[in-house]
Order: sequence, then structure tokens, then C-alpha cells
Amino acid sequence: MPFFDQSETFRRIWPEIRERCSRLLDDGKFSHGSAVADLERALERYTGARHAVGVNSGTDALVLLLRAAGLRPGEEVIVPAHTFVATATAVVHAGGVPVFADIEERGYGIDPDAVAAAVTDRTRMVMPVHLFDRLADMAGVHRVADAHGLTVVEDSAEAIGMRADGTHAGLLGAGGVLSFFPAKTLGAVGDAGALLTDDDAIAETARMLRHHGRSGRTLAAFPGIANPTVVTGGNSKMDDLQAAVLLAKLAHLDADIERRAALSRRYDDRLRGLPGVRTVPGDLPVRPGENRVVYVHLVEVDDRDGLAARLAAAGIGTEVYYPRPLHLQPCFAHLGYRPGDLPRAEALCRTALALPLYPDLAETAVDRVCDEIERHYSGRSR
Repeated sequence: MPFFDQSETFRRIWPEIRERCSRLLDDGKFSHGSAVADLERALERYTGARHAVGVNSGTDALVLLLRAAGLRPGEEVIVPAHTFVATATAVVHAGGVPVFADIEERGYGIDPDAVAAAVTDRTRMVMPVHLFDRLADMAGVHRVADAHGLTVVEDSAEAIGMRADGTHAGLLGAGGVLSFFPAKTLGAVGDAGALLTDDDAIAETARMLRHHGRSGRTLAAFPGIANPTVVTGGNSKMDDLQAAVLLAKLAHLDADIERRAALSRRYDDRLRGLPGVRTVPGDLPVRPGENRVVYVHLVEVDDRDGLAARLAAAGIGTEVYYPRPLHLQPCFAHLGYRPGDLPRAEALCRTALALPLYPDLAETAVDRVCDEIERHYSGRSR
């Protein structure tokens, strides 16, 4: 049983994908073309964003967002210590300095009190991450940001479908991003991403940055070489093949979200109360007005590495989210953090394990995973 597999999904919706790809081949423009424009409009309708800007990856979307939102060289951006490394490396690529803050005592979002403690006279932005299945504490983050005059940008790469009082993730600050990495809730067949914002100026700058800093229309306007280069951008354009696949899959997104939720509840029901296993975040209530969208089904367990080895021996794939907190990653050693500085993030990195979860997964497969976990912890009294 793989950790992630979408082969059945592609078999099921292949006629839709084939039809869109045939149109793409007839159009003859395979990067930054009409399919990307169509996807942007579809994402705007789905999320309610004023602007969706398609790019080549969620990571580049973060870099462009930070630059477009006004980050200047050497300024600090506060980020959580427990997240994928791209959250922090994007800050570096945008010219800034990441400053790490601990996560909440319960839950996986950045702790607003830790954000407040990390603010210096060089801090310009705070970038909460919506992780695994829920939004970060945006009200708490905004309280701190407002008190210190900080810009809030969101790493909402995992958060498509998540909303707070009707507002989609990525639109709760100056802007956010989506990742369409194949294993994401809405996944492509390679790398792709998007920037979301309601800010016209941020969107205009991001559109220039993604295509070598060129002003004016470049999307679906080959080649745009005559357009003036206004800022020093790069090549972050989205391929139309990815846009075509995403357009076909977007029509099934809500059903996929419901399926993920049902499978996640089955895990929780089977594992709740098992000694050595904590079913957070499944047992952590969402905040009023928010919804839970499960990207990764995480459990916190004793003997995490032993359990992962047992499941692997049984042919069951798992992933560790994440084996090392960001402040202790070798690439950030020069920032001077030490073990023990951010204890909640460090503790989670020793216990968190992600179980298989994707729409094509059968209920019997969930039961098989749970049977193996129960056998691993057998002998512990309930």
C-alpha cells in the first residue's frame, strides 16, 4: 500500500483530461497560455480571490508573494519552526531572513505568543502556515501583527478548500499560495502552484515577476519579448499541461475533500484511545467559523520510528512530517538556534507520523493500517 497513489483517479477522469490536453495540443502554446488563464479564473471562482496567479510551483509562489508584498533585503519574516523547509527557504530566496517561532501547545499552527516574542526592529512580515488539516490561529496572528505593524502573508500551500467565516485560506492577510504538487489535495502531474490575493498591486507585481519582470500582458500572449522589463523577475511560468490536468481535477475537488474526511474519521474512530497513539489533530476542535480539510492524516505516537518500520515491513507506506524542525536544519545553522530553543516543534518532530490518505484509498486499506498499528502497541492496557 503506497503512502499516496492517484492512478485510479486518473483512470476515472482520463476522458476529461484527454479532451483538455487535445485542445491544448491544437492550441500549440504549452507554457503560460490559455489553459493557465482558464485555471486562474476557475481558482478565483472557487476561492473567491480577486486574483489567482498561476506559477510553476508552490515554492516559487511563496517567493513571488514575499517580494510582491514588499519584503526588502535583510528584513525578517517570522515563520513556524514545524513546517516544510520551503516556508523558510522562500524567505531567503526573496532576500529576507527567517526567524523561527514555536507552534501552539495543541495543534500545529504558529503560536501567536511566540510570534510576539520573536519580533525585532528588523521584522517586516509574519508568515503562518496552514498545516495538515486546519488553519493557523489567524486572529491571534493578526493581533500581534497589528500591534507591531507587520504584514501577514500566508503559506496556504496545503489549504485549498479551507475557509474562515467564508474567506478562503490565502485571503486572510495580504496574500497566500497554493501548491499543486501531485500529493496535494488538488494535485497536478508535476510541479505547479498559484498565488492568491485580493490586492491589485501585489497581483500585478507577481504577474511581472513570474515572467522575467515584463510588464503588460504576457499570459496567453506569445512571446511578450517586446514588453518592457520593469523588475528583475525570473522564469516561474506554469505549464499548460499542468493547468489542463488541474482544470479537470478541480471539478472533483469537493468530492475528494469529502472522501478524505471520511477516511480520516475512520482512522480516528479505529485509533482513538489506543495506548501509545494520539489522534490529534482529529480530536482537536476547529475554531468557530472554520472548516477542517484533511491533506495529511497525522498521528502522534510513541516509538514512531519503530511503528514506521513495522508498517513498512507490512508493505504500508508512511511519511514523517517532519523529521527535523526548521531551526535545527543544517542550512540555518548560521542563525544560531540550539536544541531546546523551540521545544514544542522539536517534540512533534519526534512523534508525528503520517498515514496513507488519498481519495482512491479503500476503507479496508484503512482498517489494515489500523490493524497493524494495534498489533504494534498490543500488550498496552486501554
